[in-house]
Amino acid sequence: MTSQITSHVLDGSLGRPAAGVVVQLLDADQALVAEGATDADGRIASLGPEVLPTGTYHVVFDTGAYFAGRGVDTFYPSVTITIAVASAGAPAPHYHVPLLLSPFAYSTYRGS
Repeated sequence: MTSQITSHVLDGSLGRPAAGVVVQLLDADQALVAEGATDADGRIASLGPEVLPTGTYHVVFDTGAYFAGRGVDTFYPSVTITIAVASAGAPAPHYHVPLLLSPFAYSTYRGS
């Protein structure tokens, strides 16, 4: 199964992938659609089903637990990125949601 949503988390403070970050995909009503954790390369290759209904979704990264596991304080205990899935047609568009994080900053963009 191929997921319509994927992610890649990089820890800018270390200059390497952020492994073990728990990521949740929630729908507009905050209901859990899928959950996973980044692999050793900081990637989640499958976050949710192959096709999602059109709508608003929230990708929630548990950055607090990740930094706590490293013994590092963080200003952002979680990061929520809200995305709009614009089409559920075939073939379904792919949405890659990367996150570059550090204990006191983060950035994102629509990846490919």
